Amino acid sequence: MDLGLKDRIAIVTGASRGLGRAIAAALAAEGCRLVLCARGAPALEAAAQEMAGDEPDRVLALPLDITDPDAAGRLVNAAIQRFGRLDIVVGNAGGNRRKAFVDATDEDWRELLELNLLAGLRLAREAIPHLAGHDDAAIVFVASLFGREVGGPELSLYNATKAALISAADVMAIELAPRRVRVNTVAPGSIFFPGGSWDRRFRDDPQGKARFIADNLPLGRFGTPAEVAAAVAWLASPRASLVTGACIALDGAQGRSLI
Repeated sequence: MDLGLKDRIAIVTGASRGLGRAIAAALAAEGCRLVLCARGAPALEAAAQEMAGDEPDRVLALPLDITDPDAAGRLVNAAIQRFGRLDIVVGNAGGNRRKAFVDATDEDWRELLELNLLAGLRLAREAIPHLAGHDDAAIVFVASLFGREVGGPELSLYNATKAALISAADVMAIELAPRRVRVNTVAPGSIFFPGGSWDRRFRDDPQGKARFIADNLPLGRFGTPAEVAAAVAWLASPRASLVTGACIALDGAQGRSLI
């Protein structure tokens, strides 16, 4: 299916590895021109070169920390200066810090709120004046299954910040609908990729991995970054023109919610 994304301009944060890299690759395959950011310059440049192929001008790599107060403005301005417009924003950068609630400090909360919530909202705020009024502009946030549902012990930081992101996006969708900007979130479940958190957790524990799959993953396997990326590309495209204010679970029925 042609998603109708050829030559649309997309920003993707956290694009050097994992989900962000897969999302950027999916958008590039659909013909998007890209502005990519991540903190690690070498990995980011490698990703950009791979996606640009023999057309280097189609992809701009901007190494930065998206939690810096001026990063969102720099990123949006770079997109406008390079390509003259902006159609899609994918807020993917995020992270986790496992701690029991009683051990989580104010600094822990500040850092996770910045990374998982405020950085993405700041980017959206900077981008909206350039997105508004376009034909089917889109913002997609990568949240988590554990923003839709209770994540379990030591996940209060992650759960709360991802839940806040989903909630904010729902309100943004209502406010921005008259300006023709769609806002959605995806909520991945357990996604496995080399170097990712699940890979590190089970690298030396194959039996533990098998038990986790049997107990938690009805499809009998982890999800992949490409599967998340395919959903994000669709949400960012005109093919999803009626979809806004949605949070799509990408979890292979791992969740137990009625939502």
